[in-house]
Amino acid sequence: MAVDETRPVLKRGERAPGFILPRTHREGIVSLADYLGRGPRLLGVFRGVSCAFCRRAIVQLNLTGDRLQMLGIETLGIVATVPENARLYFRYRPVRVALAADPDLSTHRAYGLPRVQVPWEAFNSRRVNPTGGLPEPLPVWEAVRALSRVEGFRPTEADREESQRNWTQSAGEFLIDREETVRWAFVEYATGDAAGIGKFPAAAEILSAARTLAV
Repeated sequence: MAVDETRPVLKRGERAPGFILPRTHREGIVSLADYLGRGPRLLGVFRGVSCAFCRRAIVQLNLTGDRLQMLGIETLGIVATVPENARLYFRYRPVRVALAADPDLSTHRAYGLPRVQVPWEAFNSRRVNPTGGLPEPLPVWEAVRALSRVEGFRPTEADREESQRNWTQSAGEFLIDREETVRWAFVEYATGDAAGIGKFPAAAEILSAARTLAV
């Protein structure tokens, strides 16, 4: 299984690329420069709201964000979804963390998050239960559908198009200090093994890394 590495994933000590993206929770834009000098932040970059694993990761990001705020660290999530579709989804499932929409995956590319070239048969033959929300591991697409049923999630046409476009895209999380330097990074299933899809870092891992930052 090959990994498309158009640029290496950002690593600790590298400067975080800037971006300007539309907000999802209200009109307007959000940029990395908005946070300049205000303190560190956790940046989560996800496939989009069509992805059941990413939806759960955003919920976890929201909960972790509350604890990070006590350490002086702000949280921002980016979803690879058109703004209108993201606003529709989060209108009914609101979160407290700031979110931005990036349907063109420009932030994924800037941060070196690869597309994983996994053959369809190999991808769907993997049994996964990354969130622990299923009674047992299931093939990837069955797991996605099962988690969606639990949530009562009904995909829109935009969701279906997004899923087809983004299913090989990995997600990631980055801790960035006030000087715009990456201090910790995580990349989902970057090795090309579909067994790693949907496995995001636990809050304890993120908080441990966060405590090393000077705030």
